[in-house]
Amino acid sequence: MATLSQTPSAERPHIVLLGRRNVGKSSLINALAGQRVALVSEVPGTTTDPVSKAMEIAPIGPVVLVDTAGLDDEGYLGGLRVDRTKQVLATADLGLLVLEAGQSLGPHEEEALALLRQFEVPVIAVVNKIDLGDPSSLVAELERRGVPVYLVSSITGQGIVELRQSLHRHLVTEQGPPLVADLIEAKDLVVLVVPLDLGAPKGRLILPQVQVLRECLDQEAVAVVVKETELTLALQSLRRKPKLVVTDSQVVMKVAADVPSDIRLTTFSILYARYKGDLPTFVRGLKAVESLRPGDKILIAEACTHHPSPDDIGRVKIPNWLRARVGGDLRIEMAVGKDFPADLQSYRLVVHCGGCMVTRKTVRSRLRQVAEAGVPVVNYGVLISYLHGVLPRALEPFPEALAEWESLPLRKRPVEGVRNS
Repeated sequence: MATLSQTPSAERPHIVLLGRRNVGKSSLINALAGQRVALVSEVPGTTTDPVSKAMEIAPIGPVVLVDTAGLDDEGYLGGLRVDRTKQVLATADLGLLVLEAGQSLGPHEEEALALLRQFEVPVIAVVNKIDLGDPSSLVAELERRGVPVYLVSSITGQGIVELRQSLHRHLVTEQGPPLVADLIEAKDLVVLVVPLDLGAPKGRLILPQVQVLRECLDQEAVAVVVKETELTLALQSLRRKPKLVVTDSQVVMKVAADVPSDIRLTTFSILYARYKGDLPTFVRGLKAVESLRPGDKILIAEACTHHPSPDDIGRVKIPNWLRARVGGDLRIEMAVGKDFPADLQSYRLVVHCGGCMVTRKTVRSRLRQVAEAGVPVVNYGVLISYLHGVLPRALEPFPEALAEWESLPLRKRPVEGVRNS
């Protein structure tokens, strides 16, 4: 079980290993980690679905290495495994194309290089098993394509230290804006409204709440954490006005009513919309909500795989609110965890979660996919604040997103029934 001191996987660079069966991807992971963390076998196809390993690699630090099925996996199930391999490229910050000495570049490697370019993933080639064959012709082929090449033997350890030291030079992570660090200063007072989330493990806060609290502490701000039922008492007890109030989206209407209008207010999910994705894009997607009609098809994408509660926000509340908005039934489909449809054109709208359990690269890749399909997309927090009629206030700390909202036509009133849900 992860401890509180461990870096969440969603905040670690993801390095994806690609290659044919039995070129030594799993052995390479073990060599990089300096311990046996991946199953190794001489039987081709031992690795089936992508397997993620969170670990520390000097000098990078915390990373996730993703071991994938062979690009040349055979049969119907083999094809499905290769499709899963392609899917994880959306999460990759760096691709390692693993080959073996004596091999030539073939159609599988060419396809892998094309996919890495498509997903804008930097790539290096690792020629493994140099203790067993001559890598010179393969190196020449890769260098002609401008792909950096490293020669290693996972068995003898030759070249592994040099590969480890080089990874951080090639690793390109997408750096987004902070959560709140640019909204507050030292000694500012920040109030975090934190309902006890039934979906969180007992005794813990959910990740966005923890991360916002940590940024407040890093900024040397004064953070006050309170449940929504004690917010009014907390505000009355404070000797000075908070610089910012951040609340869970599901109680945003109550909190907006309790917090004076001269105090800036936003939600954890809106902060995450900016941190992991693109806040103006999510706001722009609200135009599609205005034009929804009964029978329209909507995709709700939830990147985590928590156990659904009876009033689950993605499976129950948001669908019900949208049905109330359009005055009829909608065709709602769920994409959970790493699943995300390749064909999006049949959807009128994509509603994406905050993305706290996936990397920024994953969310941005999905935004690129929906843009290419011409489908509008909104984030949970943006949509909820909009349906509750408090979005302009929740966007006030973000001028670019607020300007996007003010440019949208046809803004309707909150739906009836949302206030009491």
